[in-house]
Amino acid sequence: MAVLNIALIGSENFARSLAKKSDSRDIESYVFKEGYGTDARILSFLRPLKYPDSIRPLLSVLNVAKAGIIEISKLDSSLGEILVSFACSGIKNGIAIINPDEGNWIDIDEIKMFFSQLSLDWKIYQSMPEIHEIRDILFGMMDNIKPNEELLILPIDQHFVVQGIGLVGIGYVQSGQIKKHDTIEVISLGEKGIIRSLQVMDDDVDVANSGDRVGLAIRNLREESLHKGCIITHPESKVMVKHNISSFTLNKAPFQEKQIKKDDIIHASTDLQFIVGRVSNIKQDQYQIHWESPLWIRSQQNTEIILTQLDAKPMRILGTAKILKSE
Repeated sequence: MAVLNIALIGSENFARSLAKKSDSRDIESYVFKEGYGTDARILSFLRPLKYPDSIRPLLSVLNVAKAGIIEISKLDSSLGEILVSFACSGIKNGIAIINPDEGNWIDIDEIKMFFSQLSLDWKIYQSMPEIHEIRDILFGMMDNIKPNEELLILPIDQHFVVQGIGLVGIGYVQSGQIKKHDTIEVISLGEKGIIRSLQVMDDDVDVANSGDRVGLAIRNLREESLHKGCIITHPESKVMVKHNISSFTLNKAPFQEKQIKKDDIIHASTDLQFIVGRVSNIKQDQYQIHWESPLWIRSQQNTEIILTQLDAKPMRILGTAKILKSE
């Protein structure tokens, strides 16, 4: 099965028109499936809840998504933060639909200007298109996005114990693949287990690939080993590097005017982690930060690490970090 994860910003009614609701926690999941068996193609729409009150669900969705779709109902600071978040996440594929609230009017030229300033080359509609047209465009994007076939990285966002099955973890395969009977490691603790079985979209499978939301039945692993944001890899892969202290340069977010200062509290978002740290030193354009708990960074650092400051106004996105070294 081929899967495209899409960050969806819009109303629940809009989401329901696109796909069938599948799951709801701090992120709602809507799934549209075309075809059967191994030839099936799936559009997985991920809609963050509690935004703009909480930015974490939005960043978690952007950690996973390869494309975006935004229903623009009004022009406000939240829309600006959303667009900057997409730009910082490197999501260049997407659809924007102008669908103003009753009594409001939105200038499409102004919207196009925002997208151009952020280098987001998205398809922009002045009114709601046919749903089949939206799906066709997204399937076209799927065909042009190559799966990440590097080493396994699988963050866990849910876990529980099922009678007769044992410990189950659920998460998105960020890169690589995982197979039935694989030996895996929870890198934060160095504890290992064996994959007893796998499920993708409620189907038993032997292999889960990059982009899949997978349920793992794991044996020989303590329940306490799993927690939200923990990462599973294959043992000895060294695909992730542990950071207690990081030095980095900052690629500042568009329109962000805030200057980072010593002792500022900052959050980092990458691979479904949301880790808090304190800026301990600033030297020219280099920053040092002590993390409250370890931050795990890909050894190749081939994804964006988004830095936020939760009390920053009007925009919490500071930019993306280029890690120079860890301690």
